[in-house]
Amino acid sequence: MSERRTAVADPFDLPEWLATGDVVWRADDSVVGGGRVGGTLTGQEPEQRLVLDLLAVDAAVPGPVCEEVHRTEAHHAWQRGESLLLDVDGRVTIAVPGYAFDADLATEALRRFTRAIGAKAGSYAVQIRL
Repeated sequence: MSERRTAVADPFDLPEWLATGDVVWRADDSVVGGGRVGGTLTGQEPEQRLVLDLLAVDAAVPGPVCEEVHRTEAHHAWQRGESLLLDVDGRVTIAVPGYAFDADLATEALRRFTRAIGAKAGSYAVQIRL
């Protein structure tokens, strides 16, 4: 973990197109059983692409995946119905309580992300890999 650069990310610093048009999030990896799922957001224009990963903050094998302060913040945000965004090595990442993902948890994390950025309901589609 000491090699990983992690900081809280501000949803208001993200591109405006994420909240104003139709967007698709595609998983690069299987969402089943992994503690980290890579993914990409794609908008309606070819240049509208942004990496957005999912991170299960309680995973700790072979070592902790994030700092304790961020893990605690992720749990607090989740209890409020929100999500914590992190910048992990330059990749925007949704920090989610838990050890591993399944399709339901991945979808819920993305739903909370859309609320955080103010996207209108129904503007996001999710493509997952099982």
